[in-house]
Amino acid sequence: IQISDNWPGYSLDLFTYPQHYYGDLEYVLIPHGVIVDRTERLAKDIMQDIGDNDIVVLCVLKGGYKFCADLVEHIKNLSRNSERFISMKVDFVRLKSYHNDQSMQDMQIMGGDDLSKLTGKVSFLWFLLILFFMFCKDIVGTGRTMKVLLNNIEKYKPKMIKVASLLVKRTSRPDGYRPDYYGFEIPDLFVVGYALDYNEHFRDLNHICVINDHGKAKYRV
Repeated sequence: IQISDNWPGYSLDLFTYPQHYYGDLEYVLIPHGVIVDRTERLAKDIMQDIGDNDIVVLCVLKGGYKFCADLVEHIKNLSRNSERFISMKVDFVRLKSYHNDQSMQDMQIMGGDDLSKLTGKVSFLWFLLILFFMFCKDIVGTGRTMKVLLNNIEKYKPKMIKVASLLVKRTSRPDGYRPDYYGFEIPDLFVVGYALDYNEHFRDLNHICVINDHGKAKYRV
């Protein structure tokens, strides 16, 4: 689903959201109900593609946890209601590359169990991410963060690697990474909510919203 650059979004007055964020947001870009429906559609697409393979889910924290949990639950429900049983194992890593809304030069990969367990498995990497010029914990832009992570995983020779994201940020860069599955292509905006944060704030916001300058200044570190 593509959200155009001139999309005005939804008025905040149409939705409920935490009172402590009043005055910190411009508008709702994607309501929570739309996120849920789109995630269910992604689950159906993935189920059609994976065949009889088991899945190792590698969730990128922290921003990816809600998308991961909802997507995995949809896949489980589809599996329970079909003739195929899909076995899934979930692991977590964390990528750190942002300070406030600016990218840092170095990226860190933290966490995760012994990745040698991926050998011969089908690995779906669930990312809550945005295609951006630089990278955040759960954001893919130029491809640097993704390349570092995939290079680390590919040495264990998993049977197949697929990347799923909820958000892709539109960019003019021709070398930007494109995931195998994604929910929404959005304009070049800094967004928060649905576990996507700004300095650890806004994760408790169910909708995906555009943060305003007041919100950035209020929670800057």
